[in-house]
Amino acid sequence: MLKRILGATLMAASIGTTSIAADAKPTDPQIAHIAYTAGQIDITAAEQALKKSKNTDVIAFAKTMERDHKAVNDQALALVKKLKVTPEDNPVSQSLSTQATKELTTLEALDGAAFDKAYVENEVAYHKSVNDALANILIPSAQNKDLTSLLKTGLALFKEHQMHAEHLASTIK
Repeated sequence: MLKRILGATLMAASIGTTSIAADAKPTDPQIAHIAYTAGQIDITAAEQALKKSKNTDVIAFAKTMERDHKAVNDQALALVKKLKVTPEDNPVSQSLSTQATKELTTLEALDGAAFDKAYVENEVAYHKSVNDALANILIPSAQNKDLTSLLKTGLALFKEHQMHAEHLASTIK
C-alpha cells in the first residue's frame, strides 16, 4: 500500500523535479504535453478500475475520472490546434509514462477489495501531487493566457477529484 502511494507521489512529483533539476521553466508546448500525459494516465487508470472493480462506489469514481479527464484532454487538444502548437515530448512526460506503466502493472496483480483500496489510494496520492505541480510549476510557468486558463480550470476540477478520492479512501476497508 505505502509502495503504491509513494509510486504515485514520485510519478506526479517528477512533473516538478525534472524541470527544476534542469533549472528551467517548462515551455508551453512542454506544459501541454505534461498536462495531457497526466490526464491520459488517469484515464488509463480509470479504465483499469472499470474492468477490475466490482465496488459500485469505485466504479462511479472511475467513471467520473474517465469522463472528466477525457473532457479536459479534449479541451487541451482543441487549444493546441487553435494555437497551432505542437505539444513537445519531454523528460517529465516520459517519466510520468514510465512510472504509470509500473503502477498499472502493480494494480493489475490485485483483485477485489485489495485492488479497490490500492486504486483509490493511488488516486489520492496522484491528484495531490499533480495538483501541487499544477499550482506551483505548470500554471506559473505557462506563458499563454488560454493555456493558463485551461490549467486553472483543470486544477479546480482536480482538487474536487482529490477530495472525492480522499472521501472514498476513508470508506474502503
